[in-house]
Amino acid sequence: MFLPEGEIHHLLATYGPFALAAIVGLESMGLPLPGETALILAALYAGSHDRSIAVVIVAATVGAILGDNLGYWIGREYGFSLLRRYGSKIGLSDGRIKLGQFLFMRHGGKVVFFGRFVAVLRVLAAFLAGVNQMAWRNFFIANAAGAIIWSTLFGLGAYVFGKSIETFKGPVGMIGIVVGFAAVVAATVFLRRNEAELQRQAERALPGPLAAARFGARS
Repeated sequence: MFLPEGEIHHLLATYGPFALAAIVGLESMGLPLPGETALILAALYAGSHDRSIAVVIVAATVGAILGDNLGYWIGREYGFSLLRRYGSKIGLSDGRIKLGQFLFMRHGGKVVFFGRFVAVLRVLAAFLAGVNQMAWRNFFIANAAGAIIWSTLFGLGAYVFGKSIETFKGPVGMIGIVVGFAAVVAATVFLRRNEAELQRQAERALPGPLAAARFGARS
């Protein structure tokens, strides 16, 4: 779902922090909305109009946490059955689904925390955490920490630069896209090169037929 920058400006000007929380929350829940752009624009407006940056940071943080928790719940309740039903159509065999369970069992907190800073994972991490039955307490801690740090860094950064951020937003945005893309490519190459071994490790850790993950307490 594409939301033009002009429309984001209009929503922020009309509804203020509620619009920011809604955009960030819907993105975190799994909809492809520009939550990071909305945060930067809201912080820029606060900096240039002498408004409170604390309100912007709190709105983005609350939206991120609430949206991620809804995405987590959807994944936990319905995600596994959806993957079993439609996963093969997008190349997710039982072995690959089990591999995802294994990786979340070992590294779920890292995926949730660092996913907040990578565009693709920001949309999917909460849902995947729910699908893989990550313990809600561990999910909440990693999610809240990531949301707070993300909102603070991007919010304060845009606020401090004020109007001058417009000069850098394009290059900074491109650098972020390149870094995020490089990280995804590196992870993909690693997984493809090591997929067979990782699947063997997953089978040893989770022997037997594929079933909904039930290792949340250890995640």
